[in-house]
This record gives sequence, structure tokens and C-alpha cells, in this order.
Amino acid sequence: MPDVRAMWRNRAFEAVFGAAYNFGIEHDWLAKPFGRAIFGTDAGLIYDAMAAVGAMPDGSAILDVPCGGGVAMRALRATQRVRYVAADISPTQLDRARRRAAERGLDTVELVEADVERMPFPDGEFDLCLCFNGLHCLPDPAAAVREMARCLRPGGRLVGDVAVRGERRRADAWIAAARSAGIFGPSGTLTDVRAWLTAAGLEIRSLSTSGAVVHFTAAAPSE
Repeated sequence: MPDVRAMWRNRAFEAVFGAAYNFGIEHDWLAKPFGRAIFGTDAGLIYDAMAAVGAMPDGSAILDVPCGGGVAMRALRATQRVRYVAADISPTQLDRARRRAAERGLDTVELVEADVERMPFPDGEFDLCLCFNGLHCLPDPAAAVREMARCLRPGGRLVGDVAVRGERRRADAWIAAARSAGIFGPSGTLTDVRAWLTAAGLEIRSLSTSGAVVHFTAAAPSE
């Protein structure tokens, strides 16, 4: 299987596939029919989940990883005074996220090139971690969840979604092709997602499927 990390760092690959993904996810009118056709899912649920960003009080710290082109920044309120860190392994995606932040006047957004399995942040740094459309692209999703959990403060939340195997035949075929191409990692099943979260010491607050996509909210134990 091709090296997933190398693929997402490759600027030629990103110029084509990464650009197509970002265009799609940035435009609800395109993401929704694609989600229904391939994954049998309601892509609108992803945008709904991003509302967690706007609900965070001033003084909060938010980590968006992998941030891609920064789509979740759409949920930041203009008057919101939070620390927002957008991290990704892809320099090209970070360039896109930087442009998006500039377009929205979000001059305090921090952009960090980082591998989600080994992030350069101290323990307990963030109140909220976002992980949208990312876990299925990683070589070791369980390790990534452990690392995100490490970065959460007591009571902090992890909110995200992941495409999974075993829910839709068409989605399984798409995931298999993406794995062969080095775009996706091993991914997992609904049962695997539950195991990743609990093994990382997180308390599952919600876990639901929409077609072949699992949406989850989990929290670090409070002190």
C-alpha cells in the first residue's frame, strides 16, 4: 500500500485531488449529493457539527486537525475571542487554510504543520478538538485518537466524523480504491470507532451513523 503520509505531503497530488476535495467540501450543494451517492450519507451533518466552534466561550482553545483547507473556520463568530489552531500534515492544505483565514479576517488563527499522531502540543492544551473527514486518511487512526485525547483538557471534547467500512457496499468499494491509491489509510468499522474512542480514555457522548459515515462526540474525563 502506498505511504499515505507521503501522498498527502505531495504537492502535485494535492494540486489535483486536494483541490477537488476542498472545492467539494466548501460547497454544500456539491458535498451533499456526492455524500449521498457514494457514502449514502447526509453531508449536512458535518456542517451542523461545526457549530460546536461557534458555541465555544471566549478564552477557549480549539484544535482543528487535520484542518484541510480550513472549512471549519466558517463556524467561527466574528466577535469570538478564542485560540484557534489549524494543523495538518500537508503544506498545500495549510496554504489553503491560510488563505481562507485571511479572506475571513481571522488574523489570529495559528497554522501548524504536524502529523496528527505526533503533535507538538503539551498535554491538556485544548478545550475542543475537531476532526472532520480525517481519520480514514490516516495510517493509524487509533494512535491519532489517542494523541487528540492527550491534547484535551479535562472535560474537553473531541467532535468529528469518519468514513467506515461495512455499512454500504458502494462506500466499501470507494474506500478500497482510495486505500489502493494511497489516499485513505486502513479506516475501520463502527465497532472500531467506538474502540478507538474508549481506548483513548474518552467518554462517548454521541455516536451515530449516516450511511457509511460515523459522527461522534467524546469527552476527556473531568477532574
